[in-house]
Amino acid sequence: MGERWKRWMTSGLFCAVMSSLVFSVMNALVKAVSVHIPSNEIVFFRSAIGTVLILLLMRVQGVRASHVGIPLLVLRGSLGALYMLAYFYTIAYMPLVDAIILVNLSPVFSFILAAIFLKEKLPERMGLILPVIFAGAMLTINPLGYSTYSAVAFFGIAAAVLSGAAGVCIRYLSRSFHAYEIILYFMAAATLISIPLMWRDFVVPTPWELFLLTAMGVVSLLAQVFLTKAFTHENVVIVEVVRYIGILFNAFWGFAIWAEIPTWNVVAGGALIVSGCILLSHAAAKRR
Repeated sequence: MGERWKRWMTSGLFCAVMSSLVFSVMNALVKAVSVHIPSNEIVFFRSAIGTVLILLLMRVQGVRASHVGIPLLVLRGSLGALYMLAYFYTIAYMPLVDAIILVNLSPVFSFILAAIFLKEKLPERMGLILPVIFAGAMLTINPLGYSTYSAVAFFGIAAAVLSGAAGVCIRYLSRSFHAYEIILYFMAAATLISIPLMWRDFVVPTPWELFLLTAMGVVSLLAQVFLTKAFTHENVVIVEVVRYIGILFNAFWGFAIWAEIPTWNVVAGGALIVSGCILLSHAAAKRR
C-alpha cells in the first residue's frame, strides 16, 4: 500500500491534479486581495515576487541566461504579461468559475495560431467542434443580456487568446531555451508592464494584504512546478484533460468563500467549452 501510494504521489496525473488545485488557490487569493487592491497592482506583486524566486532557482540550479533569441523571449514575456493583466481583471470582476471557464478557451486559439505561425496541421473535425465551443462561449457571456458582466467577459476571452499565443511561443522557444529562462522573461515583462499601469491608482497594501500577495507569488510558482512535472511524466493530452478539474476547484472556492452559484447558462456553456476542448485534444493526439 505504501509503495502504491508513493508511485501515485510521483505520477504525472497526481501532479496535474495538484497543479489545478494550487492554481485554483492562487485564483482565490487574487480575487480575495482584489477587493481593495487594483488588478494591475496585483499583477505587479505576483510577477515581481515570481521574478525574484525564478532568479534564485536559476542561480541554485546553474541555469544561465542566453545571449541569443532575445526578441522572441521578450515577445513571449509580453504576451504572457498582457494575458495576466486580462486574466486577473476578469477574476476581480466576474464570479470565479465564470472567469476560469472563459480562460479555458485558450486551447482553441493555441491550435489556430500554431497552424498560422508554426505551420502545424489543425486537428480533424475542428470545423465541427468550433461551433460547439463558440456556442458555449456565447452562453457563458450571455451577450443578449448585455451588461458590465458581459463587457468584463470579453477580457476573459482576450486572456484566452493571449494565453494561446504565449503557448505557441513557449512551444517554439522550448526547443532552444530552458524553461526557467522562459518563465523569467514572462515574470520580468509582467513586472515592467504593470508598473506604469498601476502607478496612478497604487494602493498601499495592509499587512494582511501584503501577506496574501506574497502567498500568491509563492503559490503560483509551486503550481508551475507541479505543471512542469505533470507534462514531464504524463501524456500531454491526458494532462490537459485532467487539468479541467480546476473548474471544479474554482467553483468550490467561489461557493465556499463568496457564495457564488453558477447560473444555468454558465453551467451549460462551460460543459460545451470543456467538451469541445477535450475533443480537440483527442483529435490533436491522433494527428501526432
